[in-house]
Amino acid sequence: MEQMSLSLFEIPDGVSQITKTLKNAGFEAFLVGGCVRDLILGKKPKDWDVTTNATPEQIISLFPKTFYENSFGTVGVVTEMAEDPSLEIVEVTPYRLETVYSDFRHPDKVSFSQNLEDDLKRRDFTINALALDEGSDGKASRIVDLYNGQKDIRDHIIRCVGDGNERFSEDALRMLRAVRFLAELGFTINKETADALMLNVKLIQNIAFERIRDEFSKIIMSDEPMIGIIMAQKLGILRYIVPELEESIGVEQNQAHAFAVWEHLLRSLQHASDKKWPLEIRLAALFHDIGKPKSRRKSPETGEWTFYGHEVIGEKMTRKILERLKYPKKVVDQVTTLVRWHMFFSDTEKITHTAVRRMIRNVGQENIWNLMNLRICDRIGTGRPKENPYRFRKYKAMIDEVMRDPVSVGMLKIDGKRIMEVAKINPGPKVGYILNALLEEVLEKPALNTSEYLENMAKKLAILDDTELKKLSEKGKEKKEEIEEIELKKIHQKHHIE
Repeated sequence: MEQMSLSLFEIPDGVSQITKTLKNAGFEAFLVGGCVRDLILGKKPKDWDVTTNATPEQIISLFPKTFYENSFGTVGVVTEMAEDPSLEIVEVTPYRLETVYSDFRHPDKVSFSQNLEDDLKRRDFTINALALDEGSDGKASRIVDLYNGQKDIRDHIIRCVGDGNERFSEDALRMLRAVRFLAELGFTINKETADALMLNVKLIQNIAFERIRDEFSKIIMSDEPMIGIIMAQKLGILRYIVPELEESIGVEQNQAHAFAVWEHLLRSLQHASDKKWPLEIRLAALFHDIGKPKSRRKSPETGEWTFYGHEVIGEKMTRKILERLKYPKKVVDQVTTLVRWHMFFSDTEKITHTAVRRMIRNVGQENIWNLMNLRICDRIGTGRPKENPYRFRKYKAMIDEVMRDPVSVGMLKIDGKRIMEVAKINPGPKVGYILNALLEEVLEKPALNTSEYLENMAKKLAILDDTELKKLSEKGKEKKEEIEEIELKKIHQKHHIE
């Protein structure tokens, strides 16, 4: 990988203003960690971090808007020139020295240092132990790299700073971060770091599930989640996060599937990532067949494996997993709904619009298209090449058909009861004739669909004899059918079906 020239690094003015302010006050100030790594990789950093030899109190005194609500020295500075809302807060942290980590996550005691080296040596991986110095012009001038992090970036290597056993015993969440960087960046973990990780993997049990969930979600939302989950399993991490997934390893399926359950789930997840679909679809893709190992039976008639009811078992298992990982209730409900109904019958030669309406009621309109996308992931995960075969496109067209607002007298800003009131007529066919005649007018000119106009027209139409009124009513019905036909044609064209 060719390293990007320092002169090409794009550092927002609001961030540069913070380092300049610190330097003008006589302090050192460097961009540090992931933002430097991302700049070297040619990526736009999501977060910006600054490290300095100023104390928290000194940092606070230099900026008009700050907040300081932790015991680790990090001061949040609100930028004055935030071109991007995500840059409104920049974390500024003093150089730190740390003692033991009794909880395997946070240092028992933090003291502040005057040496940048003290701060860099406590970092997790060499690719994050980089500090960038800006010149007076706001451009990057030099990179402080004490642990060959730039070389590891070029070589696509994740390596602990110093002793891996120490780094992982200090903060066990770093093990998941290693897998996350692997999935996000496409890097590999070097042998010494992997060995240290596997030696200390049990320490993950000491980490709060909320923190584990955040890293797990980042792996799922990466470009290569399939590789991330595979490596989490090989390194022994997965058994402490989602042990239920390991039950699917080696579980063979029937002839409709080219892969065992484990690989099928991973390929389904990867397709969701390839399509850039949201977290809920990705989680559902990973868990949709998680109930198969518990439901697998061999048919005495055919000798084939069967998995009857696996979607019901899978729903319960998925809910338990997501609740254990402390996902929000909304996410849990959406994902479990998708898992529960992913086996919907989609043979459009046999189902009716009523069956499609029933499915929409089961999952909710807000989830129906996610369910369709999950079905695509499921299909690709079986080894089938086509994402949208004709039958599936037709099913989606049927969804569009039943979900659209039908062309009917129900669209009118008047109903039969009001017509009888304003026109002073009794119940009977005449009311229906008037409604259809009004519909014909509104379909021609939608702006006429107001209560005032329709009430006045209803009075005029009520005067006509039934024969003339019936003709107008028929014209309304014909217009309705014409528009219905046009709308259905648009839907069929959209889904490329006849």
